Amino acid sequence: MQKSQPHKTPGAPLRDEAQMHSDPPNIIFFGTPEFGKIILERLVRSPYKPSLVVTAPDKPVGREQEMSPPPVKLLAQEHKIVVIQPESLQSFPTPLNQESKIKNQDQDHDHDIDIIIVAAYGKLLPKKILEIPKYGTLNVHPSLLPRWRGSSPIQYAILNGDTKTGVTVMLADEELDHGPILAQKEFGVSISKISTPELSQALAELGAKLLTETIPKWVEGEIKPKEQVEENATYSRILTKQDGHIDWSKTAEEIERQIRAFTPWPGSFTFWREKRIRILGGFVLYLSAGKPLAPGQTFLYQEWHFAVQTGMGLFVIERLQLAGKEEMTMKEFLNGYAEIIGTMLA
Repeated sequence: MQKSQPHKTPGAPLRDEAQMHSDPPNIIFFGTPEFGKIILERLVRSPYKPSLVVTAPDKPVGREQEMSPPPVKLLAQEHKIVVIQPESLQSFPTPLNQESKIKNQDQDHDHDIDIIIVAAYGKLLPKKILEIPKYGTLNVHPSLLPRWRGSSPIQYAILNGDTKTGVTVMLADEELDHGPILAQKEFGVSISKISTPELSQALAELGAKLLTETIPKWVEGEIKPKEQVEENATYSRILTKQDGHIDWSKTAEEIERQIRAFTPWPGSFTFWREKRIRILGGFVLYLSAGKPLAPGQTFLYQEWHFAVQTGMGLFVIERLQLAGKEEMTMKEFLNGYAEIIGTMLA
């Protein structure tokens, strides 16, 4: 069911043909992080530049706790798009269909909202907002729905060793990544060696292209929404700092995937003699250590590397970072902490 627009006729002509060429659809964009910024950047360069951007409030970052604006906000301001940053959508201070009529420097929209676009905004849009746009709310989601609904689909695809992933443009409803699919595109490169930041950028670019191809087809009635198959749905969740703690009883392949998936947040870390060590890179090795070792035990591998026994296989660490220190190569680390060889990581 198209819960986001029960009172509309999806796919009907947006306006008459003359208006279609002279007056593009009035679009409002919801997004926050770098993924959303890439989507917005494509929209700005297309006929579908939003008249209003809604993003998360500025947040304190770093040791100094300086207020930092979301990437989407900075891009919107650069292109002179009006930005609002509500703390809560349930108590939204001003109706969107009034906010959208604010005149931008290079745009003059005085008609109602045609489309809302969501790309990694971070919150579910309530019904009262979903029902505003004439052609519904389009969500750009970085997975092949219904696989990996939720907040961490990119990380979960890497973490679970998926052989493929992609992007979905869907018609949002009140449930989490549940609405009917308008378009999907598979990412045509193996993700077996890619990290979250790299995959996120690639999927954002793929999703941006797919979105700008989908919008005109949707408003012209050329797309029939396809309901998701509920029994195939899987869910990702919000990651916490504790998720990054490495469990050395897992297989070496699982640990290698975790390190790529949890870059940069929450990171992957272990403890050695009460020192917190962040593992930044390494590789899987299937080689006998000579004698049975317990998961987490270290031994010297070649001259300037050490390996860690896992539940199955070895993980050879190449780059790491001690808490409060700069990133180090294995050679740099062993120059100062050679006594780690033969000890246990926890």
